[in-house]
Amino acid sequence: MEKFCCFDSACSPAAGGRASFISGKGRSNRYPCKYGFSLTKGKANHPMEDFHVAKFVRFRGHELGLFAIFDGHLGDSVPAYLQKNLFTNILNEDNFWTDPRRSIAQAYVKTDQAILSHNPDLGRGGSTAVTAILDNGQKLWVANVGDSRAVLSRKGQAVQLTTDHEPNKERVSIEDRGGFVSNMPGDVARVNGQLAVSRAFGDKNLKSHLRSDPDIQCADVDQHTDFLVLASDGLWKVMSNQEAVDVARREKDPLKASKALVAEAIDRDSKDDISCIVVRLKP
Repeated sequence: MEKFCCFDSACSPAAGGRASFISGKGRSNRYPCKYGFSLTKGKANHPMEDFHVAKFVRFRGHELGLFAIFDGHLGDSVPAYLQKNLFTNILNEDNFWTDPRRSIAQAYVKTDQAILSHNPDLGRGGSTAVTAILDNGQKLWVANVGDSRAVLSRKGQAVQLTTDHEPNKERVSIEDRGGFVSNMPGDVARVNGQLAVSRAFGDKNLKSHLRSDPDIQCADVDQHTDFLVLASDGLWKVMSNQEAVDVARREKDPLKASKALVAEAIDRDSKDDISCIVVRLKP
């Protein structure tokens, strides 16, 4: 049976290490869909920790658009692992074509287990994730853990397809697992005073208090569906969903739209790594 492998030159890091700014574009060979992406290092004194996937592939008679943002913390080993393995694990689930929702959920959890089993090779860090699979230009499957986000534009109106997994929203689950939520130090709610998201890949030291199961949404692509924006919280910390859609709508070219979103986030003094993919879904 044909197996899928995600990792290739289309989504690999720049030769010689992670660049401080990465951008690119591509398009479907069969449908009027095209994408652009831009990633830039933030002002924090650590290497770039965001990774991405953006490409179209043929697999088992389908054309699939694969798009993802992986926002790492405490190092880039976990997001790099996700870039190489997460879509591979999703598409190689036996029931992906009959039950995509279950396959995506199973693959997220299995991938997290694999990350933990590779520790200490992958270190003590972790990563959020937002993934989107566009099947034959007609149906979107979107999933996430953490606070990276996917927002769809329908006739110019923003529709959030993901759930921000914030500690205060899942306090009961965290406390049931023996953890706690604290705003100290600082003014952001954190799991055990350390991590500002309640779901993530990796983070072995906190894993007993965290979840790695994703929230999953399905959306049909029709004449009212304009484009999809995936971005890390470096963008969403300083921009609302509708503001992001309004900025992206000004540019017909998705690469220019992704660059405009990153530039706007920088102008608004975002200090985090900023990563953005814009997928235009119709001409």
